Amino acid sequence: MTTGSSSTSRPTAADGISTFKGRERALSANRLGTGGLLLSVLAATAPLMVVAGVMPTTFAVMGIVGQPLLFVVLGVVLVLFSVGYAEMSRHVHNAGAFYAYISRGLGGTAGAGAALVALVAYNALQVGIYGIFGYEVSGLFDTYADLRIAWWIPALAAALVVGALGWLKIDVNARVLGVLLVIEVALVVIFDIAAVADPAKEGLSLHAFNPDTLTGAGVGTALCFCIAAFLGFEQAPVYAEETSRPHILVPRVMFLAVGGVAVFFALSSWALTVAAGPSAIVGESQKQSAGLLFSLTDSRLGGTFTDVLHILFVTGMFAALLSFHNVVARYAFAMGREGLLPAAFGRTTGASGAPGTGSLLQTAVSVVTVIAFAIADDKPAGDPTEPVLHLFTWFGNIGALGVIVLMAAASASVVVFFARRGAVGAQAWRLATSAVAGVALLVIAGYTVKDFDVLVGAGPDSSLSWLLPGIIGLALVVGVAQGLLLRARRPEAYARIGLGNEAFQLEKAAEEAS
Repeated sequence: MTTGSSSTSRPTAADGISTFKGRERALSANRLGTGGLLLSVLAATAPLMVVAGVMPTTFAVMGIVGQPLLFVVLGVVLVLFSVGYAEMSRHVHNAGAFYAYISRGLGGTAGAGAALVALVAYNALQVGIYGIFGYEVSGLFDTYADLRIAWWIPALAAALVVGALGWLKIDVNARVLGVLLVIEVALVVIFDIAAVADPAKEGLSLHAFNPDTLTGAGVGTALCFCIAAFLGFEQAPVYAEETSRPHILVPRVMFLAVGGVAVFFALSSWALTVAAGPSAIVGESQKQSAGLLFSLTDSRLGGTFTDVLHILFVTGMFAALLSFHNVVARYAFAMGREGLLPAAFGRTTGASGAPGTGSLLQTAVSVVTVIAFAIADDKPAGDPTEPVLHLFTWFGNIGALGVIVLMAAASASVVVFFARRGAVGAQAWRLATSAVAGVALLVIAGYTVKDFDVLVGAGPDSSLSWLLPGIIGLALVVGVAQGLLLRARRPEAYARIGLGNEAFQLEKAAEEAS
């Protein structure tokens, strides 16, 4: 037996380094099953925040009783969108979901533009929630501890806790999100049952599902309000690399999420109309705003239940903060891995396999934004004007617009992706649903831009009506410019856009072959 050569070589230090680099450029697999993935994406929908905040605001601002029917209509549109989007998830497993899909169908330049839009949009959605979170927590301290604190103190504290959780294993995060989500959903269901058992003087009226309630100029804008309630279901492909069977689990979770959200919100908004009365729901919403739900529960379920609901209202927002934080961190990870952000973002952290640098980036953006709004806030503690009407409303609508645009682009990408592969016949019905959904989403995006002054509570002549949606436009332009620059100067990096971990595997195979 000789020692100079062997058909089976032993691992070397270099092999160990290569293996370590391979791990840190890929998210930890097999962390999430169907339940964990479903809870992670549903937490972003913040059901209690929608029922207590979005629904009364839509009734009050738009004066449309048929909000439950709008949730049904949007549910149909988003199911049509999910058909092609879910099929795409079987072919592409990448934490940069939206931009990965768009780059595969519409090219790397479009993908680079979509990547920056996604990063800005999800950051905006996450950061905006800190405003209403801080205000509600300060209100709890004032009510139950007779202690008045500025909104930005609990907001900053939450940002640090969310940032710390973002460094943990995703399955740990899923358990935290799951507990918070299940409790708040249970409380909303209890309210729904109580409303049906004790309706207003008009009884169990189904008037809110009458198509005649959707007439008027405000329907398009009401769609913009309501579609924001669904945001979160589209995040399932972001976690594809961390599931055991992404080609099965991701589509399953997407359909469960969008279907469940549509039914849950349609029934809950109908329960509000039943409890207040269809003829009175608009007036009561204008009078009580976010206090409507708590007023209705207080008269039916008592003060203790309402107190618990107030607390769960806050924990539900915290769950949404953590869910969006995880998504932003993974988008940053995917962009770093593919050269759209510095390489440091494209590496995972320690044994948790979490995208630590992306998590730090999102935490830094949150802290800086909250501090900036705190400095600009000249209102006394307890006044909601600055954090709620500005931070929450401005950033929430910026993020919603960005995601709507991304969904419309992804729908177009699905059609092009399968058409280029000669699969039009085999995928005909999926391409048709994607085309219909894409057109519908473009219409909603158009209404969102047109009525942005209404969405953010600014006057029609306010510069905010074009400055705020212009942030998404600027992100798109800068991202496209980056894509063009990469194509001209670093074609090897440009070729990796949208490939995710596949690009690393190809590089590794090329190195081994050479």
